Amino acid sequence: MITLKSFGITDTTFRDAHQSLLATRLRMEDMEPIASEMDQIGFASMEVWGGATFDATTRYLSEDPWERLRRFKKLITQTPLSMLLRGQSLVGYKAYSDDVVDAFVERAAVNGIDIFRVFDALNDEWNLERAAAAVKNNQKHLQMTICYSVTESGKMEGPIYNLDYYLDRAKSFQNMGADSICIKDMAGLLSPYDAFELVSELKKVINVPIQLHTHYTSGMASMTVLKAIEAGVDVVDTCLAPLALRTSQPAVEPLVVTLRGTEYDPKFNLDTLIGLGDYMESILPKYREYMETPRAAVIDAKVLSHQIPGGMASNLISQLRDIGSLDKLEDVLEDIPVTRKELGYPPLVTPMSQMVGSQAVSNVIFGRYKMVSNEVKEYISGMYGRPPGKVDVSVKATVFESEDETEITTITERPGNILEPELNKAEDDLKDITSDIDDVLIYALYPTTGMKFLRIKHGIDASEEDRDAESKQPLSVDTSSKATEQAPTKSSNIRSFNVYIDDILFKVEVDPTDQNLISISDGIKTQKGSETKPSVNGHTENSEGQLESPMPGVILRYLVEVGQEVKQGDPVAVLEAMKMENTLPAPRDGSIQSLPVEPGQTVVKGDLLAIIT
Repeated sequence: MITLKSFGITDTTFRDAHQSLLATRLRMEDMEPIASEMDQIGFASMEVWGGATFDATTRYLSEDPWERLRRFKKLITQTPLSMLLRGQSLVGYKAYSDDVVDAFVERAAVNGIDIFRVFDALNDEWNLERAAAAVKNNQKHLQMTICYSVTESGKMEGPIYNLDYYLDRAKSFQNMGADSICIKDMAGLLSPYDAFELVSELKKVINVPIQLHTHYTSGMASMTVLKAIEAGVDVVDTCLAPLALRTSQPAVEPLVVTLRGTEYDPKFNLDTLIGLGDYMESILPKYREYMETPRAAVIDAKVLSHQIPGGMASNLISQLRDIGSLDKLEDVLEDIPVTRKELGYPPLVTPMSQMVGSQAVSNVIFGRYKMVSNEVKEYISGMYGRPPGKVDVSVKATVFESEDETEITTITERPGNILEPELNKAEDDLKDITSDIDDVLIYALYPTTGMKFLRIKHGIDASEEDRDAESKQPLSVDTSSKATEQAPTKSSNIRSFNVYIDDILFKVEVDPTDQNLISISDGIKTQKGSETKPSVNGHTENSEGQLESPMPGVILRYLVEVGQEVKQGDPVAVLEAMKMENTLPAPRDGSIQSLPVEPGQTVVKGDLLAIIT
């Protein structure tokens, strides 16, 4: 099993650095050329996988995340590879069943992960137990993680997040079998002197190595890292300068110079690091759109209030831009701490950061708690574990449309205990496409976007879905990289548009990569042009019963069928937007006339999702 150096530096360039600045869009083809050279630097470990990379590769990049990991393992042979694992949520945004957790950890270990950095957004042991046990069962290094947060003061004090809280978490995690402890400061909130105190006191109560992961968002990270080193921290996280600072990690190059000649000198070759940085500079222009920000400052002092972590910040800007509401960014940032307080002060890290951030966006765009994601509802009911503080009673009542808090069902045990096994069903759903366990896990984690990716990977086009059932045969699967390259490469960024000719609606798909027309649907008779008004449920409604998408996203599934009778407010469709699932209700009583969008299809704001007459 891997052990950490007495003092070392972990590199995050290939994972959290580009997740924080580029919304996790860095392609493998742009990392491969320097992977072997990075392996020669002498890093304590290299974080190359986990977090949002699994989702981004399948959803946006049409890359196999398992192949990415295997490729890294072939190129990086001397340095331990690490990943970020969200406890029971793995690399997704909900709690998965125990059999999926066990299988995922086993496959990640087999494919190349040496160090599993396991965390839970609520620092709740309930959500860490199974993943921690799975790591130990696979004889890999278990790094248990404390998510660092504060309340309003910005300091390590207050009724929840104080020194005693962190010492208690660390002792508990060590008792769970941790081989090391990571302080995960995802929003750059850990001040230098608090870092010195925290590391110093941790060293007194635990006997495993301590690692510090911080972000530069507030501008304190370099100072915080130095004070942590002085206090005896064993490993710190940095990245190459072109992907450093802003909402990412501190840069490695100035730290190497700062530590030169001291007892902490990592003895890295500075010229080599600078050369690697020059390479990154050469490829980053193609990702310029993801690095755009409305702010001129490199740091964001307001993070001490809104506490947005690095990976969330880049995604939040991208999401607001997609819905044409980037001008609402400051309003969203002001709403986030209010929403966080109402939800019991959860640390803002995935998936809680997505929940709080997307709820703040909905609050600003549609009105406070007029539109609430399914995940936020499940969090309030306890499906994500135990909140650090008390959830606001009035918010509970609003979300569940109940005046009596006692009517709201609350989970009182480990969420994993009540989840039914999911792996066998996933295998059965994919039996005509693949039996590869890695593919099965992609689908188990992301049923809609995962299936879309797997169909592309295995070269299945829409026409094959229409084959006569009697002649349909299981598909032979070639999982080689050559087969993947030769599969149809329909862009993952297909844009869908509603085109109206008089009162007839046509759904038009265009591939923005080559401007080619993909498809035009049959015409659907509507009453387009009637007066519309915002709905109290967050969707767009009108007197003709047309349900339109309130924001860009993916239609995961319909909850009704054509011809079915519905009442106003009945659930009609589930829209995934901002990585959260939102159930959209019927705007009126009536019969479902048409459901014009195929599940799995990307929609834009205003797209027609259902017609009710």
